[in-house]
Amino acid sequence: MVRFIEENTKPAEKETGNKSNNDNVTTAKKKVLQDLIINHGGGLINSWVDSMRACSPTHLKSLLKQSSWLTEHPSALDMFEEILLLSEGKQIVMFLDYDGTLSPIVDDPDRAFMSKKMRRTVRKLANCFPTAIVSGRCREKVYNFVKLTELYYAGSHGMDIKGPEQGSKYEEDSKSLLCQPATEFLPMIDEVYQKLVQKTKLTSGAQVENNKFCVSVHFRRVNENNWSELANQVRSVMKDYPKLRLTQGRKVLEVRPIIKWDKGKALEFLLESLGYANCTDVFPLYIGDDRTDEDAFKILRERRQGLGILVSKFPKETSASYSLQEPDEVMDFLQRLVEWKQLRSGA
Repeated sequence: MVRFIEENTKPAEKETGNKSNNDNVTTAKKKVLQDLIINHGGGLINSWVDSMRACSPTHLKSLLKQSSWLTEHPSALDMFEEILLLSEGKQIVMFLDYDGTLSPIVDDPDRAFMSKKMRRTVRKLANCFPTAIVSGRCREKVYNFVKLTELYYAGSHGMDIKGPEQGSKYEEDSKSLLCQPATEFLPMIDEVYQKLVQKTKLTSGAQVENNKFCVSVHFRRVNENNWSELANQVRSVMKDYPKLRLTQGRKVLEVRPIIKWDKGKALEFLLESLGYANCTDVFPLYIGDDRTDEDAFKILRERRQGLGILVSKFPKETSASYSLQEPDEVMDFLQRLVEWKQLRSGA
């Protein structure tokens, strides 16, 4: 049996006390997500395709009013001074997703390049605060995109973590930092990758990516009429691997080991590695655009520490406290953080 897991279908509400305006979306999503277990044929595959449509930004926009959503999740740029007040007297630690956060979402995942200006901004950020990239990509691939040695990198949704190579002020013992909790699954992941490449090769636009500890099946370029076909192809491979699970991101299916590890666990591991496990004077800031980032947003809410910022042009259900619309706004926010820190430090 292969389970299709919907990540965080009911995130925590903001602590301001206002009941979320997302009730209509929650109800609509629950209706199509109540039985996403891909161990049969048509009916559940159709439910899966329905969930893809229901969760797409353009469909959500029709169910949620942008203005009411922004009341719940205001712009991090507009609320910059408030965020600084919340972090007063605490060590800020930065966590950044890559695709859709530092780089634009593109049709070809191999061409998701970040701009030179964004790279300069992230380099300055890492000089001011401990900074980690947390991505669904394999660690080596996301490093080749970012090309900064002073960062922490957590690839494969946090299942492959490595400390800075050089240049970080926070790299005490970090060169030896390595966390790979899913190593035993590597042969299985590689086997599934090979099978999925063969199985999906006739579906126009489908692209299978080996991200070391997980496999990504991209369907951004697949005609929506062929989603059911692609779902059946993935199901036919996955049914023989009960130790793997299937989750959904932005126009991508993720094949991952069934272990209790995700971007939220990676965030906690990195905070502990930096010496902030039980500290009250740390302020983690996590910025991401994908459903998999909700695991980290949820952890921050549970810890009542730091905050999450969702990158999205459209209203979405989220456990993040604030929002930014696109990577350009992320860059503006990071630049303002750097300028504030440099002023405080007299740089």
